[in-house]
Amino acid sequence: MRWLVTGAGGLLGREVTAALAAEGADAVGLDRRALDVTDPDALAAAFARHRPGLVVNCAAYTAVEAAETEPDRAFRVNAEGPRHLAGLCARHGARLLHLSTDYVFPGDAGSPYPEDHPTAPLNVYGRSKRAGERAVLALLPDLGAVVRTAWLHGEHGPNFVRTMSQRARGGDPVDVVADLVGQPTWAADVARSLIALGGVPGANGVFHATNAGRASWYELAREVFRLLGADPRRVRPVSAAVFGGRAPRPRYTVLGHDRWREAGIPAPRSWRAALAEALGRLS
Repeated sequence: MRWLVTGAGGLLGREVTAALAAEGADAVGLDRRALDVTDPDALAAAFARHRPGLVVNCAAYTAVEAAETEPDRAFRVNAEGPRHLAGLCARHGARLLHLSTDYVFPGDAGSPYPEDHPTAPLNVYGRSKRAGERAVLALLPDLGAVVRTAWLHGEHGPNFVRTMSQRARGGDPVDVVADLVGQPTWAADVARSLIALGGVPGANGVFHATNAGRASWYELAREVFRLLGADPRRVRPVSAAVFGGRAPRPRYTVLGHDRWREAGIPAPRSWRAALAEALGRLS
């Protein structure tokens, strides 16, 4: 079976293509320059050339603030792109693993959101991702899986953990949001989960690919400092309101992981264990 990874130049796409290569899988990774998921003709040509049996869609518009002022662009990438992909997968009999986000939830829960919890996004980015989810699940009821992730960090590209690791090496204090809670997630762990999911025939529906546990951005930053031998007291808690922004943010997006066990795949490990390994690779 040949894997096709879209958005292969991004943080997660690079981890997925690297993990597939390490597994010796027959895989093709295409970045945004090589494949625009909003172009139906380009997608059709890619399917004709590569004939994938399984597609991992890592292509996404992730600029949460900018989406508020350019919603058409966000929906083209996050909703129309997955719809085109799902339609092609349906015609070719290919499976689709489509990456989504915790931002489809409103953040008003007090316990982890299960996979089947109703969605109610607060901002344009979340609504565009929800539209993509719905397209995949409607067009590929038997061959499609929506895989939600959140708070990604890793070796590639800008991300919060990389930024905090750089700040830890300095001497200045850093103000970090303490009233938004979620799940720091190592992209390498998500890549491994996607490959495991691809190996389970008939695994469809919604899965949550986040590291287990919960933390605020403030708690995450302190743990980065601690693991790197810097003084965590240099990290100061502030409210998200201090930073402003057009896009409303969900305050609590901890996700549940029951579907992994149902598929016979181990549930994700804790975010602290994953962070320790990730920082070791970064350094």
